[in-house]
Amino acid sequence: MESQNKLLLASAEPEEYSKELEVAVRAVQMACMLCQRVQESLVSNGNDQFQSKDDNSLVTIADWSVQATVSWVLSQSFGSKNVSIVAEKDVRALSKADAGELLEAVVKTVNECLAEAPRFGLKIPVMAFGTTEVLEAISGCNSTRGPTGRFWVLNPVDGTLGFVHGDPYAVVLALIEDGEPVLGVLGCPNYPMKKEWLSFQNGYRRIISKLTQPTPESWDKGCVIYARRGSGKAWMQPLLHREKKFVWPNTGRPIHVSSIDNPSLATFCEAVEKSNSSHSFTSGLAHSVGLRNQPLHVNSMVKYAAIARGDAEIFMKFARAGNKEKIWDHAAGVVIIQEAGGVVTDAGGHPLDFSKGSYLEGLDRGIIACAGVKLHDKIIRAIDASWGSSCL
Repeated sequence: MESQNKLLLASAEPEEYSKELEVAVRAVQMACMLCQRVQESLVSNGNDQFQSKDDNSLVTIADWSVQATVSWVLSQSFGSKNVSIVAEKDVRALSKADAGELLEAVVKTVNECLAEAPRFGLKIPVMAFGTTEVLEAISGCNSTRGPTGRFWVLNPVDGTLGFVHGDPYAVVLALIEDGEPVLGVLGCPNYPMKKEWLSFQNGYRRIISKLTQPTPESWDKGCVIYARRGSGKAWMQPLLHREKKFVWPNTGRPIHVSSIDNPSLATFCEAVEKSNSSHSFTSGLAHSVGLRNQPLHVNSMVKYAAIARGDAEIFMKFARAGNKEKIWDHAAGVVIIQEAGGVVTDAGGHPLDFSKGSYLEGLDRGIIACAGVKLHDKIIRAIDASWGSSCL
């Protein structure tokens, strides 16, 4: 009898990281809503509200607004003293004297988003945020990283060019503990729920979305994909419609990587933007292993989402000389693909190391994500055979 009681008590205990995952999904759903509204306003008013970063990519109002919103949600849920966040965006650009108009727009966007917190099962702030509160929330994402302890990793808008042009981009949140990602959430507002819509250009999808009534499974709503380590499952749910309230667990459904292990039948993800990776080498490599399908062109961490839910089977990235991979560009995707049944390593077959700070130090040549072990092994062997001629 005593053993039965212990068994019942054990089964009633919450699963590890379940609370953290729930809060993370709520936060990313809110952030996706925020991004969609900013994007709609930019499309209607013009896109003059963009700033250039030191690395020449674009930074939008959405970047800073998402960072402030997610930072506040995590701090309210777990206590500010218990939350450490590493985020991509630097608050200094918003603190300059000539950034007043931009900061004002960010404050307005954050307050509009937080006013709808009850729809996501969260409390509204006692008072509306001013510039001080917004800057504090953004600057609070300056965690010291290391091999021990836990911290959150946030990329507010991954794939800013996709955001600007209405193509797929991602809101990315992960939790790292003792150097390993333990949960990940990918919010993909412009990535359709249904695979068959991927063959249509995004501009056409946007036009059709204005003419059709959205449903829980409509492609135009985008999706949120998430997983936690050790569960053996990854899930996908539609973005929350404006009139709906978020309920956990939501209308999520399990996803799994593709079962294709024949390279001639496989599809690989290729970045639209060529500046951060070698297209010539990945294209040649794909041909050498027998890949014949047209690649799936998509930027940002949406590539991880594509592999996890079976839209493609292979993702390869080989950084150009001088570029280093950042942890917020991979942490969430790694745990999601792994729990969906896939494999992610560097080009030497080693696990990615998230314990060395903001960058993936010690990376062997590049990153390989595959739907299964057989495909992964074939890619690794092909890399070894052709690396000498890569000029990378």
